[in-house]
Amino acid sequence: QVQLVESGGGLVQAGGSLRLSCAASGRTSSSDTMGWFRQAPGREREFVASISWSGSVTNYAEAVKGRFAISRVYAKNTMDLQMNSLKPEDTAVYYCAVRRSLRAVYDYWGQGTQVTVSS
Repeated sequence: QVQLVESGGGLVQAGGSLRLSCAASGRTSSSDTMGWFRQAPGREREFVASISWSGSVTNYAEAVKGRFAISRVYAKNTMDLQMNSLKPEDTAVYYCAVRRSLRAVYDYWGQGTQVTVSS
């Protein structure tokens, strides 16, 4: 089992920045992929970004490319999401998740953290 806890959400004005963090514990593996997803009210959950355990491979949704940056902080065993130039449409609950190697789906999820961007 893997336990994930997100932190860093909050309320920010459009154009501002927030940094989310996801602390991982339990049976993590160096072959895992970690990712961020978000879900806005009335919408389906969508992919935001992902990073390999080594940090060498990253992927971003088109909507956040150039504004968000995903990273690993190995000393703390966390995954961070730096969000810049935030827009009202970025408002959502943000979830971190872990996908095991060779799996097509993410198996472990955090409880989510709310990000609200005011116009």
